[in-house]
Amino acid sequence: MFRIIFVLDIFNRTVVHAQGGDRSEYKPVHFSSRICNSSDAKDIVKTVKPREVYIADLNNLENIGKREKNFELIAAVADRAETMLDPGIMKPEDAEDVLEIVHTAILGTETASLETIKELANKYPGRITVSIDKKNGKILTTDPEMPEEPVEIVTMLNELELKDIIILDLDRVGASTGVDSQFLSKIVSISKHNLLLGGGVRNVEDIETLEKIGIKGALVATALHNTSIPLELVQ
Repeated sequence: MFRIIFVLDIFNRTVVHAQGGDRSEYKPVHFSSRICNSSDAKDIVKTVKPREVYIADLNNLENIGKREKNFELIAAVADRAETMLDPGIMKPEDAEDVLEIVHTAILGTETASLETIKELANKYPGRITVSIDKKNGKILTTDPEMPEEPVEIVTMLNELELKDIIILDLDRVGASTGVDSQFLSKIVSISKHNLLLGGGVRNVEDIETLEKIGIKGALVATALHNTSIPLELVQ
């Protein structure tokens, strides 16, 4: 079954509408949503009833190391749906409290080093998902050991026991620009893991395209909020 995963970007305990990766410009989601009249994560999940949820904890992603937490709210969401969480993990110890409240911790290349990814994948097999974060065509990373090309990263990750790999194109997030079929087909042909796409998914036709390519799921927010993708598909 193709997985459609409902995205909640949480900043200061409020779900915001992520667009284009410029987090300073994100506004509460209910201003633009057709499916909810609240920007409270608990209310949204109660209304939408998603099967799976992806949460980006933007306080942690913006203030790396300060560990400002939306964790109480995130735990409440995790009680209602299978939840994966990206809280800006940098060090292996950053994952411990995350895995107490959700099943899957996301390690993004934006914050986590290859060494941290390897250590946590070995310590928590099947509970770590790696997000390959792209912006302006380049991999977001501060690790000099991280390859610049997604193909190289995916090849290295083949050696690890991961839950999934996310290809997260921040330039396409919230922009409804469609999917890069040629690039994704190449990644699918290389990866031993299930691949999920974040960014650019516009409608049911894009989902059908991804499924044909061999992508196993999509992270979706904008297309659900504007009803281009029906809610039944995420439930």
